[in-house]
Amino acid sequence: MNDPDYHYVHPHFKLNGFHLSEDDLCRIAYSFIKEGEAYERAVGDFVLDWFDQNSFIEMQTSGTTGAPKRIRVDKQAMVNSAIATGEFFGLRSGIKVLHCLPTQYVAGKMMLVRAFILGWDMDLVAPGSNPLERNETEYDFAAMVPLQAEHSLGKLHMVKKLILGGAKVSQALSEKLSALSTEIYETYGMTETITHIAAKRVGEEAFTVLPNVNISKDERNCLVIDPYKICDEPVVTNDVVDIVDESHFIWLGRHDNVINSGGVKLFPEQIEEKLSGKIDRRFYVKGIADEVLGEKLVLVVEGEAFDIDKAAFKGLGKFEKPKDILFVEKFEETGSGKIKRD
Repeated sequence: MNDPDYHYVHPHFKLNGFHLSEDDLCRIAYSFIKEGEAYERAVGDFVLDWFDQNSFIEMQTSGTTGAPKRIRVDKQAMVNSAIATGEFFGLRSGIKVLHCLPTQYVAGKMMLVRAFILGWDMDLVAPGSNPLERNETEYDFAAMVPLQAEHSLGKLHMVKKLILGGAKVSQALSEKLSALSTEIYETYGMTETITHIAAKRVGEEAFTVLPNVNISKDERNCLVIDPYKICDEPVVTNDVVDIVDESHFIWLGRHDNVINSGGVKLFPEQIEEKLSGKIDRRFYVKGIADEVLGEKLVLVVEGEAFDIDKAAFKGLGKFEKPKDILFVEKFEETGSGKIKRD
């Protein structure tokens, strides 16, 4: 298929069981905004923005690193991204799809764009933590954040193919998901690249890039992404990676989180992966100033202080074991629910 214009709505597209054209969608959008629930109002706002005369959409970045900011994203680039996702995951027209993500963020917007362009039969539900709770329908495809997948384990067999994004999939969750019949992928991307540019099967180490995406590293060993049908210029990330070959890379951690402890570079995300499932609270590790080491590694745990079983640290290397444990009453979060590391 030649890349369609953003006004294109595939003849197989359905929303909540109804075939809808661009005019139909705009009418429903007004109804959502006037009478709908909060998640429907967000859908209505996006639909009207998508079909207006501007060639771009304004979006908010998630604020994972630094302050959230508004950026302009080209609508044709979003169309190209939708087509790349369809090709990569083999998502044909007419498939039954669940939309359970908040449309305020890029992943929720892109689910709608994919449905319009690729011709999906889409059901829209509130983006709660357990979107399949009352579900009796079998779906060919869905996208969730890891928290939703965690709460939906008992019903995920009703989804044939699932992509996860928005946060890292922990080792503990990965093991649970690997035991299911569902084909589950962890994705890599950001607002600036218009959702994911790479994906890997849950349990695999290396990400595979989508069509028309070139990857390289800068002098910090951070990933540089050139999705030339999506962005005008390369996106320089803060993600330290190992590049396996031109289409595969292994994510190591955030450059801005790296801890230099006595000359040893420690990636908090790798340590947290080893601790996942062993501490029954939310936690993260970070470096704090130390006169001898420069930085020392500490474990930060949410909630009241308690004794952590030493067995939890058994799988850690010599330099990966926290020197101290700090307890914080409540973690701060970004607008999209990610923990802010202070």
